[in-house]
Amino acid sequence: MWAALALTTVMSAAPAQLELKNVRSTYGVLGQERKDKKLLPGDMLVVAFDIEGLKVKEDGRVLYSMGIELTKKGKDKPEFKREPQDLEAVNTLGGTSLPAFGMTYIGTDAAPGEYTFTITVRDRQVKGSEKVLNYDFEVVPTKLGFVLLKLTAGNGDPVPNIAVPGQRIFVHHTLVGFEVGKDKRPNVTFEMQVLENGKPTLAKPFKGDITEDVEKSPGLMMFVPVPVELNRPGKFQIQLKATDNLAKKSTEQLLDLTVLPGK
Repeated sequence: MWAALALTTVMSAAPAQLELKNVRSTYGVLGQERKDKKLLPGDMLVVAFDIEGLKVKEDGRVLYSMGIELTKKGKDKPEFKREPQDLEAVNTLGGTSLPAFGMTYIGTDAAPGEYTFTITVRDRQVKGSEKVLNYDFEVVPTKLGFVLLKLTAGNGDPVPNIAVPGQRIFVHHTLVGFEVGKDKRPNVTFEMQVLENGKPTLAKPFKGDITEDVEKSPGLMMFVPVPVELNRPGKFQIQLKATDNLAKKSTEQLLDLTVLPGK
């Protein structure tokens, strides 16, 4: 699946040439940038970018289309393809720039290898105005790790890793690559704590043992979103850790979080 997100707006008598800038992969929509292009099966690839040079109507509306295609190196046939679909946004803040993103779910059965995620953008108000973005990434063999990481508000809407005191955010995460015993149940210990300058903000982490039945979602352990109360400004990191007690293996993940002072 894919979607496009609009935040910005207003007029432009002579739009510049269409460009796709600030391309990066993020942890969820609006999330922080990933540090590498290696993803585990079961994860979600989100490619964020800015569409520059769109023609904008006097009321701020921009008319464009987006299509996507996923291909695997060495295969002639795409894994999937969706032709450009018509979209509309309003550039309320003016200008000819529009934040957007494309995303695709990587199945738990996805074959390891090199892939290319292609996004095609067209300005529907300018004939022949089209840009293509090719994002190369790698799906690595399944191992113990966190996937589908993102931050949301209480209603489930995505939020960035920048907030203010008084907010409550929720950390979403799923685990893959764990072993199950003869009873078809895992034995995983999960921990989460917030770090400031590398040191925990609390004496004890949020911790629990998970031995739930995962037959309904083979290969995936979906955790209940964990709330984080933001009571003061600062620069923090949310540290997630899972230990597979059957395989005697552990994995960790850090998410940056900046809480700005209210003014």
